[in-house]
Amino acid sequence: MLKTTFDGLTLENPLMPAAGPLVGDDDKMRFLREEGCGAIISKTISTKDPHIPKPCIYGDRQFVMNSELWSEHSLSTWLHDFLPSYQKDNDRPLIISVGYTKEDMEILIPALDPFADAFEVSTHYVGTDLSVIAGTIDTIRKNTNKPVYMKISPHIPNPAGFAHMIKEHGANGVVAINSLGPTMMIDIDSRSIQYGNEQGFVWTSGPVIKHLALAVVYTIKKAEPSLTVIGVGGIASADDVIEFLLAGASAVQMLSAALIKGKQLYKKIIEDLPKRLEAHGFHSVQEVIDTTLTNDVKYKRQVPELIEEKCIKCDLCVQVCPYFAIEMKDKITFDAKMCFECGLCVTKCPTHAIVMRD
Repeated sequence: MLKTTFDGLTLENPLMPAAGPLVGDDDKMRFLREEGCGAIISKTISTKDPHIPKPCIYGDRQFVMNSELWSEHSLSTWLHDFLPSYQKDNDRPLIISVGYTKEDMEILIPALDPFADAFEVSTHYVGTDLSVIAGTIDTIRKNTNKPVYMKISPHIPNPAGFAHMIKEHGANGVVAINSLGPTMMIDIDSRSIQYGNEQGFVWTSGPVIKHLALAVVYTIKKAEPSLTVIGVGGIASADDVIEFLLAGASAVQMLSAALIKGKQLYKKIIEDLPKRLEAHGFHSVQEVIDTTLTNDVKYKRQVPELIEEKCIKCDLCVQVCPYFAIEMKDKITFDAKMCFECGLCVTKCPTHAIVMRD
């Protein structure tokens, strides 16, 4: 029911971790395998030592800000300690995350290829020039026949163009998206920048970026249907997983929500997924992936209507209406001349007492 297959990889369920602190060594990767993740990602491995400010991770209710970089452990440590140790009892696909330049790839890919079932390649610090990224893929392809997934950062201005380019140069798919940034956190009382790097910046991830990530996944899949898309950015529940699969993903990654809510969230989502699939009328993950989203755009609606028995007279709709079209008389009333049919009141009503019909 939960199985997903792509590019010769078979996952017993579509959820995997994203590259980051929770997969920073063999013990952490082993923990997430035991939590049931369908595949495991390594933390991004590079050829240089990172210089990471401390503290470097800030967690809020809907987002994480971090100034952490790639793996704090050397390539040698991964090659001689972490990966051989993890490989002893690994029973699912291992995607090794690497970064960043083609010069790095000349070193990393041949060294790591014996351990990898696939590669994820971060483009986070190489700018927006697609020709540079193309050169990176060419270098990777000279050194491996394994599946290669390019991780797109949200500052790439043309996701469709990115998809066309990576397919042309031999990548199998896209991981979409990386964290959003640069962003900034300021503490008023200390008049200081918090959790920033030397430039004062951090990167933002977590549920707050979910809808941006969905749009990029959808855009890439529409542009290049043959590319595999792995969705990442804001996943925090089984329903989020289903949304990404509907948008065009074949599997998903999660990290920030586990930093916010706890590492047990992986197991919970995997356990919840069959029930949520059934609740939404699906029989399998593959059925979700095979479903084509509709987009029934309309430019005229009816003025909202009140279901009076559901209304608790909280007045929230009156307060939020941007067109001043709602008034509380004996009951909530809508001014048809002023109403713009924007739908905000429908989404904000806490008891679903307002409906809008075609």
